[in-house]
Amino acid sequence: MAEMYKIRTKNKDVFLRVAKGHFATMHSHTNYYIDVTTQKTRLSEASAVAKQLVADYRANTIIDTILCLDGTEVIGACVANELTRNDFININAHQTIYVMSPEFVGGGQMIFRDNLIPMLTNKHVLITAASVTTGKSALAAIDAITYYGGIVVGVSAIFATRDECDGHPVHSIFNPHDLGDYQSYKPHLCPNCQRGEKIEALVNSYGYSAL
Repeated sequence: MAEMYKIRTKNKDVFLRVAKGHFATMHSHTNYYIDVTTQKTRLSEASAVAKQLVADYRANTIIDTILCLDGTEVIGACVANELTRNDFININAHQTIYVMSPEFVGGGQMIFRDNLIPMLTNKHVLITAASVTTGKSALAAIDAITYYGGIVVGVSAIFATRDECDGHPVHSIFNPHDLGDYQSYKPHLCPNCQRGEKIEALVNSYGYSAL
């Protein structure tokens, strides 16, 4: 596995763990692998991430449901907890917030079963994700929420390369400026491949598979 290092913030539990190299995702090739495993699974780090993310919504955004992508359910639960705290600037104080994940069927289609649809229909929905780079997963979630009659209020991620997705704001803790020379390419336009450099690993928000 490529050598990892941390990009730190003032909060010891909020950091970005990255490795530099030549990596392939489902939709692109990139020169950085971003590892968010512990932020998604370790309560102290998930809670610290959630406290960063809720700053954009606490005072002025109604949220009924949090839809968790990329295995961010622990972060989503921590976000819900922060949003419902008894706080004089908290518009969601004492409200019940649903925390849910999508189901995928053949071809990657995102669906929700009948028992979950009431958590979306006429509900204000926040999407959480590990990262938003190409934006395809976030777009699929936005389309699904809209199809089931939900109201998308925003997208939150640990790392994002864009600040909007289909007109909805994307808020993130980290962005490419934190990496300096971050690059992402469509596979057929990847300069590393054109130079004959081998792909080191297949990566996504769930992990790293060396080749």
